[in-house]
Formats: sequence, structure tokens, C-alpha cells
Amino acid sequence: MAMPRKLKNMNLFNEGTSYLGVCKSCTLPPLSRKMEGYRGGGMNGPVKADLGFSDDGIQFEWKTGGLDLLALRQFGAVKADGVMLRFAGSFQQDDTGTVSAVEVVVRGRHETIEMGEATPGEDTEHSITTTCSYYKLAVDGEVLVEIDLLNFIEIIDGKDMLAEQRKALGI
Repeated sequence: MAMPRKLKNMNLFNEGTSYLGVCKSCTLPPLSRKMEGYRGGGMNGPVKADLGFSDDGIQFEWKTGGLDLLALRQFGAVKADGVMLRFAGSFQQDDTGTVSAVEVVVRGRHETIEMGEATPGEDTEHSITTTCSYYKLAVDGEVLVEIDLLNFIEIIDGKDMLAEQRKALGI
């Protein structure tokens, strides 16, 4: 019997600036695809066709304690890949003690910055949603997923999923 790898600790870096002790939580981007059912003659049921990434794209949500001037200064970034965030997580398997380093790197821009409730003498936080044009997931240094929406790149476990499409398009 084995135990699952559990997040034991984490840090977030915003353009290389460490948020150690400042970042309260991160919701790592869900990887979701837009699928559309198709049922033609001779089919007893629909099969979903993969139409790329979902209409919501790639979203990274994170919270900081207190006032985050760096994120506020980045709001309204002009470039779609204008802000780089890096999540570093330490996941440990309790039956073996093995620690896995999980890294998620995204590039994008902040879609929303919720300033939160302001009450004297109470905890405050900012909730930030960053919409991403680039995503990379690595575990123990091995890149498992790399998505670059602007450059038509999607690599999953070392396989270039869009190579044939780029070739067909002459790019």
C-alpha cells in the first residue's frame, strides 16, 4: 500500500520576487479542453472531438496577505505574456518520505485583483486571477506539460502534440 504525495509547503515567485510568507494560497491552473460531441450515421453514441483548450483558457488564482504593490503595478500589462509567476511546491509521500519538487511556471497578465474586505484590526488579503498564455509543469526537473498558446506549442510528456498541425499550416 502506498500513500499519496501531499503538498507540505510552497512558495510563489512574481517576476523572480519571492512571496515567501506573503502568498497564502494558489489554485494551480486546471488543464481543460473544449470537447464537442459528434454522432454520425452508424454510431451508437457520440464521441467527443477535441477542439483545443477550453474557452476560459488557462487561469492561475492566488492570494496574498496584506497589500501587494507589485501585483497592483502589473495590472493592465499590455503584453499577453507580460507577467511571469512561478509556483514551487514540496510534495512528500508519507510512507517513503520521498519529496518531489513541483514547479509551475506561467506567463500572462492579471485579469482581476480583488482587494478584499478592509476592516481595522482584521486580516486582509488580495485575490488575484492571472490569465495565462504560457504554462509549464515540471516534477523533479522533468517537464510533463508545456503549453505556449501564442506560439502554437503543446508538449505533453515530451510529445509535440501540434507538430503535424504546424507542418500542415506551413509554420
